[in-house]
Amino acid sequence: MLRALIVVDVQNDFCEGGSLAVPGGAEAAFRISEMLHHWSGKDPKAPDYHVAVATRDHHVDPGDHFSDRPDFDRSWPPHCVVGTDGEAFHPNLDPQPFDAVFLKGEHAAAYSGFEGRTTDGSTLADWLRGHDITHVDVCGIATDYCVRATALDAVKAGFDTRLLRRLCAGVAPQSTDRALGEMQDAGVRLQ
Repeated sequence: MLRALIVVDVQNDFCEGGSLAVPGGAEAAFRISEMLHHWSGKDPKAPDYHVAVATRDHHVDPGDHFSDRPDFDRSWPPHCVVGTDGEAFHPNLDPQPFDAVFLKGEHAAAYSGFEGRTTDGSTLADWLRGHDITHVDVCGIATDYCVRATALDAVKAGFDTRLLRRLCAGVAPQSTDRALGEMQDAGVRLQ
């Protein structure tokens, strides 16, 4: 059994001060980075991950995913545009421990990290399987959108999946609770 950590979209635009700020995003970034620091430092109390990866929204022209009058369901204000500071990892998150980064949403909406690819074209599912991963832990931003979609796709792809709630930030309590229920019903273990 080899386990991977998947860190979802901990980017400037999704943290306080960003174009789609999620309350608690900067704090989640700090907690994730702290855990990664212990893991990469081989702290015996740290989780036993074989690899750690991250996803990033990476929009060039995602069509109707961006809107001047967003409905905040299928359309959103511009965010994580390639070449802007909003696309970068939040400064509270140290990206050095990541073994790979998966970019998603260049020319279409993309919520799940499993829609992303590395710069050499590897998909998340193929990359994880290539590293003999059977179990994944998912955390990041936002619990009720991209974290939810990534965790659900992890289950569909056959990975034993846990959600690390303490290392997540959600947009709103009601949609976060709904997403947690949906993930649990699909077989994601909440931790």
